[in-house]
Amino acid sequence: MGRLASIKSRLMPIGSRLVAGSPTREDAEAERHRQRDRVQPWRAWYKTSRWQKLRMSVLVRDLFTCQMKGCGCIEADTSQLVADHKIPHHGDEALFWDENNLQCLCKPCHDKLKQKEERAQARW
Repeated sequence: MGRLASIKSRLMPIGSRLVAGSPTREDAEAERHRQRDRVQPWRAWYKTSRWQKLRMSVLVRDLFTCQMKGCGCIEADTSQLVADHKIPHHGDEALFWDENNLQCLCKPCHDKLKQKEERAQARW
């Protein structure tokens, strides 16, 4: 009976495909966020405990239910919910912190439908 020949690996070492010092997609995304934070200082408001408390009170008020017309998704995972500004605040502090200007949206509705609406309004 003959011996079985071993099969040679077809995989290349990972190191040979990466160029040292080249930025990754994550690095580029992080730099884009840093640039946006420098240009729009109000973005720091989202990183405060005051915002986290306000966000949670909106999610509880809306019973963790997406308020987008036609959706109504109930989501227990709060990382999948967004406290969305009904009227874009554009740095207006009073509008930013106004609880009546906030609604609970699921991430798919916020990231697709709401953003699409806002982009369409920006064109006019």
